[in-house]
Amino acid sequence: MPTLIPTTSRTFSKLCTYVPWYNKPMSDSFIVERIQTGVRMEKRLLKVLKAFAEYKDMTLGDLLEGIVLHAFDGKTPFNPESLKRIADLKKFYGLDLDAGASHRLLEASTPRKHPVSAGKKKK
Repeated sequence: MPTLIPTTSRTFSKLCTYVPWYNKPMSDSFIVERIQTGVRMEKRLLKVLKAFAEYKDMTLGDLLEGIVLHAFDGKTPFNPESLKRIADLKKFYGLDLDAGASHRLLEASTPRKHPVSAGKKKK
């Protein structure tokens, strides 16, 4: 594989994909164990979160961890510029929910297929 040399501080040769690295020294880092989870979430809310994570060049998991850790400490995770971007994304994706909707969301009714009963015998 050829050695790739950066052409500017943020762009590289077309032979590779730029992958950003966190600029924190390892001494400030924490070793954690992460697990895969299947969290269900309101569709438009997830779209806004994914778009914001992409905008910040981070994973959705990293964004959610940051939001939760800030909330646990009673701090806001977003600066005014981020809040403006989130407002724009909410408008784009039609997300009209705010904190007042928390714990009041109801699942949209979906038609359910009737499961085949394992105990029934065919006649």
